[in-house]
Amino acid sequence: MKTKIIKINPEKLEISKVKIAAETLRKGGLVAFPTETVYGLGADALNSEAIKKIFEAKGRPIDNPLIVHIADKKEVYRLAREVPREAEKLINKFWPGPLTIILKKSNIVSDIITAGLDSVAIRMPNNKIALTLIKKSKVPIVAPSANLSGKPSPTMAEHVIQDLYGKIEIIIDGGETDIGVESTVLDLTTNPPTLLRPGGVDLEKLKKVLGKIKIYPMVKGKQIKKIAVKSPGMKYRHYAPNAKVILVEGKYERVKNKIQELTDKYKKKGKKIAIMTTNKNYNYKTGVIKFIGKDCDVIAKNLFKTFREFDKEKVDLIIAEGVSDNGLGLAVMNRLRKASYKIICI
Repeated sequence: MKTKIIKINPEKLEISKVKIAAETLRKGGLVAFPTETVYGLGADALNSEAIKKIFEAKGRPIDNPLIVHIADKKEVYRLAREVPREAEKLINKFWPGPLTIILKKSNIVSDIITAGLDSVAIRMPNNKIALTLIKKSKVPIVAPSANLSGKPSPTMAEHVIQDLYGKIEIIIDGGETDIGVESTVLDLTTNPPTLLRPGGVDLEKLKKVLGKIKIYPMVKGKQIKKIAVKSPGMKYRHYAPNAKVILVEGKYERVKNKIQELTDKYKKKGKKIAIMTTNKNYNYKTGVIKFIGKDCDVIAKNLFKTFREFDKEKVDLIIAEGVSDNGLGLAVMNRLRKASYKIICI
């Protein structure tokens, strides 16, 4: 398959270009497009055959549910059979934006979207290209991240090209995404609501609207043997570069010393080491060192991009400094823990 790349400036939106992609979706094709979080791989949410192509292109397990993207808040009432007051509060406060809510699904939602569960994940993205694409397609769009399953999520069209060129019909190049990590996923079918995946809307903001929120144990890295996979990012190893990742958590001085110790150890074994640091004045002596930001919003934007840059450098091992779980840091640490093969807490 020859993949068509369409470059669109979100500030000067060319509707004719968006219509080409929308027509492809209506015909059952796949289109990668930017959102405010990461690039999504879209298919018509009402076309089961088109949705199957997403799983094939990504190599995605069939029991990993998909998020339905909409451009009109009223669509929620068509996709869900129950929309509680809590959902309406969140929709009014955070949509369009990086929040996905899980509700009881209606009959029009295919089981292939929900992995056979009775619930559906829905969000309204805050990106001009994404919203226009959904509107012009005249259908809701299912869209996981536009990468090979398990790999770092794409924050630039270049990343999508690396993973999916030749496997999908269209890639829309709309520049780098704003946030860099996926949407927050909140399950409203439980009481109290349950945070299944931290993301672009932090927990503190959600609590201001809803009050009590339960945090699913796996959010902070605790393993559970049997789980109902209601949300992407729950069950499988995700976000991982080709190199192995070691995450070091704890007080900064201890973390810094441990990372230097690990670097020296693996360098003696002939390994090419990369270090992700949050301190601009780092003093690590060896390795490919990348300052990814001090504040969590900057770190989030740089995280997946840095993983892919290290893959280009063909490093054997990435050692990452942990950050605080506060605010967007919870999402950053969730992604780092998911990507890591080893976590050291000191």
